[in-house]
Amino acid sequence: MGRVGVLLLNLGGPERLEDVRPFLFNLFSDPEIIRLPIKGLQKPLAWLISTLRAGKSRENYRQIGGGSPLLKITEAQASALQERLIEMGREVSVYIGMRYWHPFTEEAIERIKRDHIKQLVILPLYPQFSISTSGSSFRVLEEMWKDDPYLRLTEYTLIPSWYDHPAYLRAMADLISTELDRSSDPDRVHIFFSAHGVPQSYVEEAGDPYQREIEECTKAIMNTLNRPNEYTLAYQSRVGPVEWLKPYTEDALKELGEQGVKDLLVVPISFVSEHIETLQEIDIEYREIAEEAGIEHFRRVPALNTHPVFIESLSDLVVKSLDEKPTTFDSIARPAENMKMYPQERWEWGMTSAAEVWNGRLAMIGFIALIIELITGHGPLHFVGLL
Repeated sequence: MGRVGVLLLNLGGPERLEDVRPFLFNLFSDPEIIRLPIKGLQKPLAWLISTLRAGKSRENYRQIGGGSPLLKITEAQASALQERLIEMGREVSVYIGMRYWHPFTEEAIERIKRDHIKQLVILPLYPQFSISTSGSSFRVLEEMWKDDPYLRLTEYTLIPSWYDHPAYLRAMADLISTELDRSSDPDRVHIFFSAHGVPQSYVEEAGDPYQREIEECTKAIMNTLNRPNEYTLAYQSRVGPVEWLKPYTEDALKELGEQGVKDLLVVPISFVSEHIETLQEIDIEYREIAEEAGIEHFRRVPALNTHPVFIESLSDLVVKSLDEKPTTFDSIARPAENMKMYPQERWEWGMTSAAEVWNGRLAMIGFIALIIELITGHGPLHFVGLL
């Protein structure tokens, strides 16, 4: 069979404050994040959004130490996975490919080619599949396979999602149990699953299985946990003037506060590594919202990182995928070319808690102004020397 490799896929993150703006530019240049009817406008819009958001994003990263820990954690996961596979008698090399920052997926593929890998398992570190996460990375790889004669000779298989793997569920239940048992009254703690959101249109128009997989995953974790606690599922991290999966995390926290919930345990169900959305968004922003809503005890389950049972689940996934019929790119869900990815959410006037929605609206207004300025050669950006 030749040399075997495993490619771990993840989002990536800026390691230094000066990396934040180019990271955001890469993120918003992805048509699976923002899809425009005119492809030539993708990068100008990405430039505008990354410019508008860079200051706030840098401050967020400053609050967690000046950069994302995602790469270091992913490297530790890759090392632990490789060691476990060797223990299982599988001589496998593990590589890391990030979508929006170094080491990019393209860099990982170059290393894989240099190492003469002949059989490759492609494993996203997203338990649940979405067009905007695993799907986006698969799209990049598919184009590389089409264009590269060497890759076309490389056998590969995809692992689209693994949210229902028994060892993964046990690892999640173990982390939750550990945190519950630190409470004076564990059974009264309300478990709050916070998942990364996606636009509603992904599910309704493209058939993205993400929402279904998140809901099934939540139920499976609770069944594995086998505790009497009540629980809630909500969605975080929405951006732009569109409708995302509901309920939104900030709204659900306020509602639980109104219901008299005092003890809350947050579970970051979409994330297997600590990064900006756990360390800053949940630990700082959502904690403040919860406390203002009257929730007195706000705690969070840590991300899986290198939990041994989690690593066991990844190794089992790899071994089984090598012994089964390959899953190929053409079997993966994807949006139609003419799909409207961003239907307008109902407009609201005045100050609201949905700051990111307003950021998106202002970005679109600014984008129109930018296009006019690029055409006319006059405007505020020229005045201050940015154009």
